[in-house]
Amino acid sequence: MTANATEDPDQPSIPVYVCRADYADPQHASALVFLLDAYAQDPMGGNHPLSDFAKANLVTALASRPQAYSVLAFAGLQPVGLVNCIEGFSTFACRPLVNVHDVAVLASHRGQGVAEKMLALAESIALERGACKLTLEVLQGNVGACRLYRRIGFANYELDPAMGQAQFMQKWLN
Repeated sequence: MTANATEDPDQPSIPVYVCRADYADPQHASALVFLLDAYAQDPMGGNHPLSDFAKANLVTALASRPQAYSVLAFAGLQPVGLVNCIEGFSTFACRPLVNVHDVAVLASHRGQGVAEKMLALAESIALERGACKLTLEVLQGNVGACRLYRRIGFANYELDPAMGQAQFMQKWLN
């Protein structure tokens, strides 16, 4: 969830730093849930808050999965951005791949390079894991995010241009 925004010239700029989330750190755990809930309530995240179950169990569930990692962005002590990543496997390359599952930046910090900084760290971690590629999905209407992703090297997935581009599909299991 990234979009363009303008900075308030009357507000002093607080430097943003990014880090790999430590799921055992209460500040990081709280920031992760806060940011994902803000994203879920945004039109690009579906316009619905996280369930109480997700809020209570998300960090523990992520921590129990060695294939998961998250990147956080802070402006001072204020959490402003989140990227959640889940490692998968490319059978064609016979190597891990990393799906960038969530990219969330608070509206107050969009258009300031936060997502790009977080994705650079997510990519670095993916390379450390031996991943052959990053994947992500983005809504077509999220023009700012699409522009960012293309600018930093993402492209629509295709094997043969004659066969067209892949579509992201889902089937809910209850």
